[in-house]
Amino acid sequence: MHPITEGFLAPFLGPYIPWLYLASGWWTVFGFLANFTFSGRFILQWLSSELAKKVVVPAIFWHLSFWGSVMNFIYCVHLDRAPLIFGCCFLPFLYGRNLYLLYKHKPIVSPGDSRPE
Repeated sequence: MHPITEGFLAPFLGPYIPWLYLASGWWTVFGFLANFTFSGRFILQWLSSELAKKVVVPAIFWHLSFWGSVMNFIYCVHLDRAPLIFGCCFLPFLYGRNLYLLYKHKPIVSPGDSRPE
């Protein structure tokens, strides 16, 4: 394993987090896992919609969107290419905001309630 010293952010981040710029097979595995997490959200959304026989966007869709985008962003920083970094940097904020709104407006149901408000 050898550190990557060239790139967009490596000269600035490399001295502080050198493991981010190590070339290894584990980064490839992480990149595949990130893409599987991010893409898997559509499979779950499709299956949920098929089961309900209508378009459904379950909460897990937004969780997978958030965590997949965070993982993809980390992988893009590892690759250290400006177009990839800028293309991924705002997605975690977007999906995080959707998660916030999802749980902010979700009705709170107590065990004794007959129906949600």
